[in-house]
Amino acid sequence: MIRVALVDDQAVVRAGFRVLLEEAADLEVVGEAASGPEAVAMVRRARPDVVCMDVRMPGGDGLTATRQIVADRDGDLPAVLVVTTFDLDDYVFGALEAGASGFLLKDCDPADLAHAIRRLARGEGMVDQAVTRRVIAEFARRRPAPDPAQAAGPLTPRERDIVRLLAEGMSNSEIAAALHVEQSTVKSHLGRAMTKLGTRDRLQTVVWAYRTGVAGGT
Repeated sequence: MIRVALVDDQAVVRAGFRVLLEEAADLEVVGEAASGPEAVAMVRRARPDVVCMDVRMPGGDGLTATRQIVADRDGDLPAVLVVTTFDLDDYVFGALEAGASGFLLKDCDPADLAHAIRRLARGEGMVDQAVTRRVIAEFARRRPAPDPAQAAGPLTPRERDIVRLLAEGMSNSEIAAALHVEQSTVKSHLGRAMTKLGTRDRLQTVVWAYRTGVAGGT
């Protein structure tokens, strides 16, 4: 069972998400909060696997809450899924820097929300391919260009292929199928790639891919 927490200042949004998610047999809503500070306290108490986080709330923003939740966690969970209208670019970019693991549009299909939560719970990160490319490409554009040595790419051809597919929103299993290799091989190559790049997680690795042109959209 995947434990989910909902954070949004609008009660009707939280109620709608709860109804949608509790129709799934493998998802359980274990907590709700209407502000960033409430979210941090609730997460510490409820210990969810995934937090669906709004980014702008009158009682305390989701960016600060995301940063605190990520700092408090032990391992990769809870993962933070930023659920956004996408017109709040600076908040989205700030959440990315704070350690959010994925992004989704608020007007997404119910099945997409459940799918996103499952992927984050498995540690697979980026979930909405359209949002991923648009957000990360813009985020990367706003950051200083990497130095020439980094841009040249320290990765092997196989590692570059895996990072490129990761940046396109694929999971480890999808990458393995696309490259006709085992999932364990993907995980091994990706781990070596992240070590070479000095990236702390899959999300930073995707940012590197867009900044250097390994992935499209820059």
